[in-house]
Amino acid sequence: MKQIGRPVRPWRSRSGRRSSRTVAAASALVIALTACSGGGHPEKPHPKPTPVWHTDPGSVAALGDSITVGFDACTLLSECPRVSWATGTDPEVGSVARRLVKHPATHSWNFARTGALMSDLPDQMTAAVHRKPELVTVLIGANDACRRDVGAMTPTAAFRADFARAMKRLRRALPHTQVYVAAVPDLLRLWSEGRKNPLGKQVWKLGICGSMLRDPDDLTKAAQDRRATVRERVVAYNSALAEVCGKDPLCRFDKSVFDYRFTGRQLSTWDWFHPGARGQKELAALALRVITRAQP
Repeated sequence: MKQIGRPVRPWRSRSGRRSSRTVAAASALVIALTACSGGGHPEKPHPKPTPVWHTDPGSVAALGDSITVGFDACTLLSECPRVSWATGTDPEVGSVARRLVKHPATHSWNFARTGALMSDLPDQMTAAVHRKPELVTVLIGANDACRRDVGAMTPTAAFRADFARAMKRLRRALPHTQVYVAAVPDLLRLWSEGRKNPLGKQVWKLGICGSMLRDPDDLTKAAQDRRATVRERVVAYNSALAEVCGKDPLCRFDKSVFDYRFTGRQLSTWDWFHPGARGQKELAALALRVITRAQP
């Protein structure tokens, strides 16, 4: 039977060998197809963009203790949220919400509670999450050190764990919410300033912050050591806050609240322990400097 046509053979040169140019072209094609199918060298992953801090949040939720609800700032044994450094409405204080939020009456919330400890912060955070704030402010920890005695102070490890738990709750629900964390104030300075007022020392006898303020005129070594132990615990608390906050790109820790050289003029004239309206104004100013700073 007569064969129709001839079998197709690779093109060969006169010497009978395949063209080197043909082989090179085929090799290039194979490499290109392999790379397209994912078999080549993997591309380097692009770094995640750094989250942007916004200096004009549209809403604010405040968490913390009696300081943030303005306890004893206006009247005796009463909360006065209108002078709160975080969400207050008093124009003389110039709170964070009043200065930064366009509609503070409807877009700022105060979840702080008098007497709150760091262990209460996770539940406060849960309440705040439901409001979906763009900024959360945190000022808490003084009550963890202000106990009846140094032995009752919150251990630093527990303090850190509770703060980390609160942050985790926030991040699970609101990954883009910004957090401002104020340092625990310097309680030793509170003792040194408040003890200058005879009325204040009488009020302290009612049992305010016994670990630091008990027997304010006792200058024996034992008393001084007790106060130093409380201050060291506050420093440890602030280190824990800075450590946990530092791992979150949208969290800013403000040590200036501990370093601030307040005087009796900023203290409540009712208990010489909590900030008065002037003290609330100073806290607001410190917070605004950090929150409105373009770079941390």
